[in-house]
Amino acid sequence: MNIAFFAPLKPPGHPTPSGDRALARALISALEAGGHTVTLASDLRLYEPSGDVAAQDGLFADAREKVSRLLSHSDASTWAVWLTYHNYYKAPDLIGPTVAHALDIPYLQVESTRARKRLVGPWARFAAAAEAASDAAHTIFYFTQRDAETLRRDAPDGQVLQHLPPFLDRVDLPEASTLEGPMLSVGMMRDGDKLNSYTLIARALAALPSSFDWQLDIAGDGPARATVEALMEPFGARVRLHGALDPAALAKLYGQARLLLWPGVNEAFGLTYLEAQAAGVPVVAQDRPGVRDVVYAPLADVDTGPAALAAEVLNLSRNPMVLRKIGEEARAAVAAHHLAASATKTLNEALEALA
Repeated sequence: MNIAFFAPLKPPGHPTPSGDRALARALISALEAGGHTVTLASDLRLYEPSGDVAAQDGLFADAREKVSRLLSHSDASTWAVWLTYHNYYKAPDLIGPTVAHALDIPYLQVESTRARKRLVGPWARFAAAAEAASDAAHTIFYFTQRDAETLRRDAPDGQVLQHLPPFLDRVDLPEASTLEGPMLSVGMMRDGDKLNSYTLIARALAALPSSFDWQLDIAGDGPARATVEALMEPFGARVRLHGALDPAALAKLYGQARLLLWPGVNEAFGLTYLEAQAAGVPVVAQDRPGVRDVVYAPLADVDTGPAALAAEVLNLSRNPMVLRKIGEEARAAVAAHHLAASATKTLNEALEALA
């Protein structure tokens, strides 16, 4: 099939790395591996993060203009399916449903979230558009059970909901970690939930006994870097901030990391967890929705917070056989469920059913 692809939150060619960009690219690769032609229908970004109604009005106008151009373009007549990745109230798909309806082709979504409580307030029009786009979808592929709950609750009659486990854009596993290096944290440095995870990491490190010898590598950068640096300053040389790393440099850290320490505050799921476990690196994280879908290790109690994270770090570090066993089991789970071949199979089965 010739598939029109659209990512309203962050197009696959966006210059800033993130999990959204990585998954957009991974979806395109998985579809192409299944024998399909994927056309980027638009690189228009429809993300409006601050609840600015005037900015939203501007994006509605941009989307209408884009729809008009697409429907007059000769390539549109070759599309068999429209697939939109990540429709939600801050970045609704204002293009796909209209184009798919006009072309009389199936409209599909990957990772769509329902947020009825946003139908009032500064994102009301955007939230209504996101809900309408979800309603228009023939099939929605969901990554996590948390998303599935609201998708099932609000699904129109006849809509197909299909589980697509989060996956890495690779066909095989990397070399297994030696588990002999420092602990590792990987995450963007920005205000909000990411910074909250870094705050929990700092508190967990402070809760470790003074007799415990540890080191932590941190890979990541962003506008909150100065705040993260301040959080880690009390630990001196024990914490090394590497900044943003290219895939090869990050793979080198995974290849020696003892464990991944990332609490996962309000993570949708977190590709970092899959990257670490693909290398056999055990994860220390909190027991949160989304995290549960991708972490194959005991999860720390959210209520006890930093103390639970510190206890799990100590438990794993002092039991190398347990550490290795958890890493090996997680690595096998990633191989079975979270590589590109599994995603290609799931997507192809759904597309074949449409055909």
